[in-house]
Amino acid sequence: MPTAKFNSKSPTIRRILREAQELSSAPSPDYTATPLETDLFEWHFTLRGPPGSPYAEGLYHGRIALPPTYPLRPPSFRFLTPSGRFEANREICLSISGHHEETWQPAWGVRTALVALRSFMETDPKGQLGGLDTSDAVRRRLAAESRAWRCTGCGARTNEEIIRECEEAAAAAESAEGAAGGASSSSGGGRKEVEVPAELKMGFRDEMEKKAAAAAAAAAATGASASGSGEDSESAELAEGFVQTAPRAGVDVSAGAARPGQTVPQPTRTVPLPDAARNTGLQQQRQALHDDAQLWMTDRVIAALAICLVAMLLKVILKWVWAE
Repeated sequence: MPTAKFNSKSPTIRRILREAQELSSAPSPDYTATPLETDLFEWHFTLRGPPGSPYAEGLYHGRIALPPTYPLRPPSFRFLTPSGRFEANREICLSISGHHEETWQPAWGVRTALVALRSFMETDPKGQLGGLDTSDAVRRRLAAESRAWRCTGCGARTNEEIIRECEEAAAAAESAEGAAGGASSSSGGGRKEVEVPAELKMGFRDEMEKKAAAAAAAAAATGASASGSGEDSESAELAEGFVQTAPRAGVDVSAGAARPGQTVPQPTRTVPLPDAARNTGLQQQRQALHDDAQLWMTDRVIAALAICLVAMLLKVILKWVWAE
């Protein structure tokens, strides 16, 4: 766990620490991720290639960058180990649409993103910017070479050594559950893999920024003031820590999608909306983050008032001493 100083009252810091603890207490033999000791917002991950694929024998290492507003914004990833599937050291983002990262849902976390990233290795890279269209023979060769790849920031351990530690930790956790009577296993346990949300997509940050800039330029050229006001409203919601994921009341979604001035790329399939229970959980989580931030600010104000009061008392005492 990190040893650097940090503000434990920050909702973001508490969320990061909670996720790091969860990944450590419920390890997977197929992947791992831990924050750096010097920076909680930079993590390193190692994952096993998906089975039944040219990457099955490979072990791949990379970096995770958490934004300051996490989990309201998604983490980004960079593969450092060559795989033949992704360009090395190119930033990868995850979102619902693959174009707009603000559609990331705070209920997801690093574990969900890692499982999704691992599954995306099996997708067809043809026509995808940033995807490498290499032969299976090259990918198998890179997979064999990846096991001895070392990261200088992780104690110069090889990918194989890191995954071996994951396997041992997962086996120990499974044995502990069995010794406890299998209660954890019957209720789901730490070994139950998370499911990748069907609406979760992958995109490359540089391409996402280009598409966003092109959409903004097209909107400015056509004088789409309504679109601009909608973006301002969305930015205000993000500043308040809330993202609207369901259609607004009184707005016809189908009619909005058919407007001739619409320049944002449209999805190729219907994305199911979250159910009411899921929306309620997300709103409660965002409200909790907001309440924690207000409590933190209140503590700071009280501390400042106490310091001012002590300073005034010292000033009165010093004047009395000098008068004597």
